[in-house]
Amino acid sequence: MILVPVKVLEGGTLPDALVSFLAPARVVVLSYHVLPEQTPTEQASMQFEKRARAAVDDIAAVFAGGDPETRVVFTHDREQTIERVAAEVDATAILLSNPTGAVSDVRVPIRGAVDDDRLADLVATLADEAHERVTLLGVTDGPGGVDAEAVVADAATRLRARGIVEAQLTTEAPIRDIVERSADTDVVMMGVGDGSILNAPFSDDAARVAEGAVAPVVVVRHREPEASGVEPGPGAADRRS
Repeated sequence: MILVPVKVLEGGTLPDALVSFLAPARVVVLSYHVLPEQTPTEQASMQFEKRARAAVDDIAAVFAGGDPETRVVFTHDREQTIERVAAEVDATAILLSNPTGAVSDVRVPIRGAVDDDRLADLVATLADEAHERVTLLGVTDGPGGVDAEAVVADAATRLRARGIVEAQLTTEAPIRDIVERSADTDVVMMGVGDGSILNAPFSDDAARVAEGAVAPVVVVRHREPEASGVEPGPGAADRRS
């Protein structure tokens, strides 16, 4: 399942090509609106919920036959809200949307400190070799002295086991280069280690790509322990429907 946050009250939409790319997966479309600190969420809900609901339903309708779940949230904390909803629906990944044309080039930066199987499963679910080229990038930034070539080879093995057999391999790619070249990429897919996707320290690879990339970024969440019993965090004061 992929959580798709959209700022519908600010005219946020999803490119048709991105909708088509996400179509093989289950999707939850999250309409969120960030309020000034002094504005009560209940007041905003009374004023804007009907309009937000209509807008998010219009977005959901473009997922032909998919009938995605929708949520409407008024919040004071965007990052906390998206993380909370992702935990509530047990989303595999979160889409950080940017404009894109037809999806033919999918870049997958990978360092190894992620849930590799979960990332490989989602890449294999979304990428259609008849239409999209998958390029694996071994991330060379960060601590740990990771063997980029070994990381990429392992990821390629996992993808071949899931039917993606033509993945191109690039063994070294600093995060800076991935961000700078994102304008030439249709979609970036990558995993994140422990912690928040949207509010991680700047040194976290996924956070740096998400902040700087021009292309849409699909970030695979860290798998929660089976018995974690995730509870709504302090941001549960958000108004949602």
